[in-house]
This record gives sequence, structure tokens and C-alpha cells, in this order.
Amino acid sequence: MKQHLILFFGCSIALLSCSRQEDTVPDQTTPSPTGAPVETNAPNANYRPAFTGQTRIGGLTTAPSSYRAAVVTSSLTSPWGITSLPDGRLLLTEKAGRMRIVTPSGTVSEPITGLPAVNAGGQGGLLGVCLDPNFATNRMVYWSFSESRPGGNLTAIAKGRLADNERTIEGATVIYRAEPAYAGTLHYGGRVVFDRTGNLLVSTGERSDLVTRPQAQSVSSGLGKIMRITREGQPAPGNPVFAQTGARPELYTLGHRNPQGLAIHPGTGEVWQSEHGPRGGDELNRLQAGANYGWPTIGYGLEYGGQPVGGGIQQSTGLEQPVYYWDPVVSPSGMTFYTGNRVGGWQNNLFIGTLSGMHIIRLVIENNRVVGEERLLASEGQRFRDIAQGTDGALYAITDQGRLYRIDQP
Repeated sequence: MKQHLILFFGCSIALLSCSRQEDTVPDQTTPSPTGAPVETNAPNANYRPAFTGQTRIGGLTTAPSSYRAAVVTSSLTSPWGITSLPDGRLLLTEKAGRMRIVTPSGTVSEPITGLPAVNAGGQGGLLGVCLDPNFATNRMVYWSFSESRPGGNLTAIAKGRLADNERTIEGATVIYRAEPAYAGTLHYGGRVVFDRTGNLLVSTGERSDLVTRPQAQSVSSGLGKIMRITREGQPAPGNPVFAQTGARPELYTLGHRNPQGLAIHPGTGEVWQSEHGPRGGDELNRLQAGANYGWPTIGYGLEYGGQPVGGGIQQSTGLEQPVYYWDPVVSPSGMTFYTGNRVGGWQNNLFIGTLSGMHIIRLVIENNRVVGEERLLASEGQRFRDIAQGTDGALYAITDQGRLYRIDQP
């Protein structure tokens, strides 16, 4: 059953991602005619979707003459998070624990000092990054990272001020830890964005292993969740109230596997989230405060060995369905809604970087349903880790192989 009480009406908050979105704009997207689905490989699981269009929607094609993708730099080392500074430059994280600034022309700064040590083993490291909505005056930066703690490591959130000389982070402080710590190296989640009320949304993974996996369904655990906290790391006002004893007050949604994507729809203000499935079953979700997104009770993937996950159930009363899912997996990571007008037909579309898929997904969404899908930059052979919109209206994407791409009109 859905593991929450109906939340306070004050929780229906229109949310805005950190330094990635402009003012709210109406949904002006008009989808192009769709063709055959972009996925041509057979699915891993012979599961029936809950509704038409939940997977393998018709394909879309943007005219090649409408946009241009160019490599800004190839000199990064495993970049993980990207956000745009007010002056058009880009603030990036690198997995090993470095933060850098890159200009639109490709000049890469020396590492910014002053950050807490990260545990970069496995999937850990310096992860998502965002700016305070008042960055222009307070210069505050927030980031997610994997931190060593007694008993293992965990997903942590820190903040600090970017010094005027941009060489260091001043007063770096860890404001939140997704406990309990666990001695594993997988599934940290790792995105962090601001909402319109000035509070932070944080994604955490369930740490992958069978021993921790059930904690995605526990309201007393910080694993496999979306959290909503203040700038000081405290539970945000207006968070949902859960019925179960010991529920964490910072909890926003539960039942997630490895959520590496968070973005805010520029028209509705709603939170959209992507997460990795196992062998099949990558998900795109439209988050509702207090809702349970099912992992590991329901899902559209298989264990890596090919057997069903748990009872092999895809639907259950009280557990939310994904808006869209992929099988085989594409491994969705960072994502953003495009609010610019520099490429025709892209306004309000959702762009998602994929890892194993090695392309950028473009999704057209209408009435909270995916109505078209396109694969961009598939010929580049890159693992796209994150994507953000710059202040110039272009899209900027980073790859595990160290590239920064600019995607814009010709």
C-alpha cells in the first residue's frame, strides 16, 4: 500500500530547479509527427506496460540543419555535474573531487580548493552541483558527494561560498547526510536542485546491494529517496507527513533505486525524476509529494542474472507508475527542460543524458505523458552524465570521457 498519509495542501509546491530554469512559461510544445520507436532491440522482460505510451513511444527527428553540437573542451576528467553561472560560464564537478569553471570558449580553470574530501570509489565522488537562487549576491554553491563515515559511506550535501577570486570555496559545511552509512560503492543518487520556495531537493540511491535494497521502502531510512531540506539542511516546511513510526521529516518521496536525474517542468513547476533500473526498467517519474514509487516491490526490469525482481510485479495498489520506462536500459542520468527558443520545436522538451545508452534523449511531454522520443548525438560514442541550459539559451552536456558539448542553433 502507498506508505504515506495525504500531505498538507501546502506541500503542493511549484518547484524550480537550481539555476537551470527561467520564469514559468506556458507549454507551447507542438510535437512533430512520430515514427517508429527509437528502440529497436528486444526488451529484457516481456512485461505489459500499465498504459499505452508508457514505453517505446513513437520516434521524433529534429532536422539536422536546425541545431549544431560542438565539443567545447575534451580536457575534463570524469565530470559529473554542471550548472550555469550568471555570466555564462559553467561550474562543473569532477568525480575525483574537483570543482572547476569552464568558459563558453573552452578555457578550464584550475581546481577550486576548499571542498571536503570525497570517497570516489566505485560510483562515488563529487556529484551534483547547483547555485543558490541568490548566487549573484551571496555566491553560495551546493553540491552532493559521497562521504566516508563510520560504518561505510553515504550521500552527503554540502554548501560553501565561491570566493571572489574563484579559487576556493569558503566555509564549506556539510549540511545533510543520508544515513545510514553503508560499506558499499554503488547507487548514491546524487542530484541536488532548488525549489521555488528556496529549499533543496536531494536524490539518494538505495546502495544497490540486496541487504540495503529494502530500505528504499523504509520511511526511517535515508536510502532510495528524494529529500526536501532547507539551506541549513533541516527538514523543509510543508513536507509530507507519513503515517509510519520513525518517518524522517525531510522525506519527500520514497521507493527509488538510483535516481540520478532531477528537473522541474518550466510550465507546471512539477518535479520530474529519472532513475536507473536493473536489467531493464529505467524510469521517468513525475513526483508527487508523499508518494511511493515502488522499488523494489514493483518495476519493469529483471535482476542482472535474468530472474524477476522480487515477485516480478509491475503494478500494485498505492504504488506509483512511472510516466515512462526503458527496456533495455539506457541508464538515464542528469536532465533538464529546455526553455530557450534557439532550436525550433524544442521548447519545454525534456533532455536526458544517458550512460549505457550513449546518447541524449529528447522527450516531448503533453498532459504529463510522453508523446515522442528522439536520440541525439548517438554517433559521438559518449556516456552523457549531465546536461544543463546555459544563460545563453544553449544546452551544455558533459560526458564521462571528459567532454563538454554545446548544443545550439547552427
